[in-house]
Amino acid sequence: MRDIVIKCEQWLSDEVKKAGASGIILGLSGGIDSSVLAALGREALGHDGVLGVIMPCHSNPNDEADAKLLAETLDVKYTRVDLSAAYDSMCASLGVEVSPLVSSNMKARLRMVTLYALGQSNRLLVCGTSNRSEYETGYFTKYGDSGSDLMPLASFLKRDIRAMAKILGVPERIITKAPSAGLVDGQTDEGDMGFTYDVLDEYLASGKIDDLSAKERIDVMRRRSEHKRKPIPIFRP
Repeated sequence: MRDIVIKCEQWLSDEVKKAGASGIILGLSGGIDSSVLAALGREALGHDGVLGVIMPCHSNPNDEADAKLLAETLDVKYTRVDLSAAYDSMCASLGVEVSPLVSSNMKARLRMVTLYALGQSNRLLVCGTSNRSEYETGYFTKYGDSGSDLMPLASFLKRDIRAMAKILGVPERIITKAPSAGLVDGQTDEGDMGFTYDVLDEYLASGKIDDLSAKERIDVMRRRSEHKRKPIPIFRP
């Protein structure tokens, strides 16, 4: 795994150079995926080549504390943009009551807009933090956390991300916390999906799964989210 980490760091460096960019920018959520990506970027591009953005939006303050812990532990440059007022203003402007799912997607897309505004202003490539487990099941927001220039982690299962986190020195508190998008109070990824990452990872890696109800749910998620992984359909006369 250490060799793969080094290759990923080199890939990041090469992509930034090819684009003529100054570095990368990513949302720093306090979760393991963004922490691993920030650590990879810090190793590949140095302190000035990575900007993490903490973007609370009526969020759990513990997530922000973990994001700051990561940045300070690994010397990652970061800034903070509170999106709560922007989100409230958008909801008021819509004039309709939004569902929890719509609310979560709105927050993710506001974060994408923020990253691109700051990224373009500083010649930074926007990096998405989705791993393979999330990408293959569609557990991400279209034009939200998937809205990016690069997706360095999309080939790695969640278990790979945990292994990389240990190699890169991510704080144990972040490695062991329950994965969550941090968009709804009390939400966890595994609670949303209805199965564990361990079950999902094994199925994606080997095709083996004992829990038939989990298999059916995973297969449905993959089919229903296929549109998220395909280019936008274009009519050609």
